Amino acid sequence: MKQFQYRLDTVLAYKTQVLDNLRTEHAAIIQNVNRKQEEIRNLNKELVSYESDFDRTKEEGAAIEHYRLFDMCIGRMEEIIDVEKEHLKDLRKQEDAKKQEVISAKVDTSKFEKLKEKKYQEYRKAVMKADEAFIEEFVSNTAASLRIRHQHRG
Repeated sequence: MKQFQYRLDTVLAYKTQVLDNLRTEHAAIIQNVNRKQEEIRNLNKELVSYESDFDRTKEEGAAIEHYRLFDMCIGRMEEIIDVEKEHLKDLRKQEDAKKQEVISAKVDTSKFEKLKEKKYQEYRKAVMKADEAFIEEFVSNTAASLRIRHQHRG
């Protein structure tokens, strides 16, 4: 019997490649989310540093210009953090959308994989049937041949 061939192997290969590409894109977005979270953590540390320096300056006393400068720095840092948090929200939305694409592609690919497995099982059954038929034919031909030989001797 001929070798097993799955007619949709090229489609399965394409679907697998699409899935791999989507997984790579998803991983890149997750990496961007992680970087953005780290960036926001660092900005928050910087803000805390400004606030503690401001508190220390208030205790020690300083010119009004220093107070205004701290106030402006702290306000600007809070604005930057808010903008970066919005960017993080956008990245998380992208990550969720890409995750859904990956899930959808995985479902699509697994359908073709399951169909391939089903076709392979059918092929194996056909091979076994063909082998059984061949053995039966061989046995019956051998038995018939032995009977004919036996009859010619007798």
